[in-house]
Amino acid sequence: MTTATEQLHPPVLEPGDYTKYKLILGGLGIVVPVLVAVLFYFKGIFQIEGAAAYLHWLPALNAALNSLTAVALLAGFYFIRQKNVLAHRASMLTAFGLGALFLVSYVAYHSQVASTHYGGVGALRAIYFLLLLTHISLAVVTVALVLFTLYFALTGQYTKHKAIARWTFPVWLYVSVTGVIVYFMIAPYYPAG
Repeated sequence: MTTATEQLHPPVLEPGDYTKYKLILGGLGIVVPVLVAVLFYFKGIFQIEGAAAYLHWLPALNAALNSLTAVALLAGFYFIRQKNVLAHRASMLTAFGLGALFLVSYVAYHSQVASTHYGGVGALRAIYFLLLLTHISLAVVTVALVLFTLYFALTGQYTKHKAIARWTFPVWLYVSVTGVIVYFMIAPYYPAG
């Protein structure tokens, strides 16, 4: 029996067995964070000589992408509360696209540029590292959450989509917002570009 939502907004993918997609998404949910960590911690392997000189502006772009992602997420949440599924879908696909652009930009920057160390002291230092730790930990989980939430929506599995989105939305929003906060806290310590 189909629901009203399914009748008005059919799945993007045709009905069928999606086991292979689940395996691919699960693999991506693991591989992407591991690949980001490898690129981050083993910079020498992927270093392109002279690239760092041209990438000094990427942290600001990353903060802007995170900000726009947060706005798109909030818009998507608003639209689904208003039962406007098409606007919700557009907002969430926008958030996904912005998140993908962020990931590419983040990897490009951190694979080429030396890490900047936070220079704050006292309570601000503790707050910075607490935000950074929770931001990074939840960002790792966000990849799989976002992929599966999108997958359930595209395959018309709206009950599962709604159930996982209850977790994905707040975690993804937290990661986006704390990414911006962390940027503004560390920005004064970036080398002059």
